[in-house]
Amino acid sequence: MALEFDEQLSRLQKPVRGDMTEEEYQIFNKNVEMMMKNWGFINNLFKVLPLNAKEYIGFLGFKASLFNDTCYLTDAQKEMIGMVVSSYNCCSYCLTTHGDNLRGMWKNAALVDKICYNFRSAKDELSAVDYALCEYAWFVTVNPQEIGQEQVDRLREVGLDDHQILEAAFVAGFFNYTNRWVSTLSPVANPGHFSHNRNFDK
Repeated sequence: MALEFDEQLSRLQKPVRGDMTEEEYQIFNKNVEMMMKNWGFINNLFKVLPLNAKEYIGFLGFKASLFNDTCYLTDAQKEMIGMVVSSYNCCSYCLTTHGDNLRGMWKNAALVDKICYNFRSAKDELSAVDYALCEYAWFVTVNPQEIGQEQVDRLREVGLDDHQILEAAFVAGFFNYTNRWVSTLSPVANPGHFSHNRNFDK
C-alpha cells in the first residue's frame, strides 16, 4: 500500500519519499498495512517518523522487543504503564493512542479514563499486581533520582518475578523516552482514536 507524505502532521517538515531507500519504504508500508488492518486508519505519528527513516525503523524494533509473544507482562499491563507515564508527562498524543489500545484490551472505557486522569482513583478496580505496576511507573517517572531497592521489593511483594520487574523497568523507560520526543514533534492525533473502543456491549 503506497502512501505519499502529503500531510503536515507535526512541527517538523514532512518526510520525503526520495530520502528513503526502497527497503525502508517497504518497512513503512508493511507497518501501514498492519495499522489499516487493526484500526482502519493509520496512526499519524507513523507518517511523521520516516523523516529519519533509520531511527524510525530502530524505534519499531525497540517497540517490538517489548510487545511480543515471549514477554513477561501482558500487553494490557504494558499499555497501562504507558498510560500512567504519559499522564504524568502530559503527553496528550500518547494518552490518546495508548488509551485507545487499552480500551480495546480491557473493554472498559471508564477504567482506562480513570488511569488517564489519576490512576489512584482506580485502585479498587485494579488487581494488587496492576496497581503496584502503576505505582512503580509513576515513581520512576516522577522521582528517577530516588529509585532504590524499595521499588523492586514492592513489586516482588505482589508476586512479580525478576523477569517481570525488568520488563516493567524497560516499559516505563520506553514510554518516558517516547513521551519526550513525541511531545517535541507534537503530532496531530487521529480523530478516530478519541472515539474508537468506547462502546461495548454490557
